[in-house]
Amino acid sequence: MITYFDENNELISLLLHEKPLRIMIGLRYSQGKTYPSMLAKFADCTYPHAVRILDILERNGIIAYKRKGRIKYVVLTDKGEEIAFLLEELYRKLKKIKG
Repeated sequence: MITYFDENNELISLLLHEKPLRIMIGLRYSQGKTYPSMLAKFADCTYPHAVRILDILERNGIIAYKRKGRIKYVVLTDKGEEIAFLLEELYRKLKKIKG
């Protein structure tokens, strides 16, 4: 039997949930000018939850933090850009199917 989902892969487990998906799409359109609290609002989750998601994304090379003075911005890496694009495409296709 072919297994499509690897429950032990934290990245796959993470990205197939609503809040992380919202964070990824929010990052895609932020043009490098967003920070964790803005992403938490966009994803409709708490700040600590958003930070946990961002920590996993950073560990997997999906996002990076850029400092400008005292402000710490969140940006997608090249790999993150590609994944965010694909996730958004999948979201749009699934939305069409649903209704």
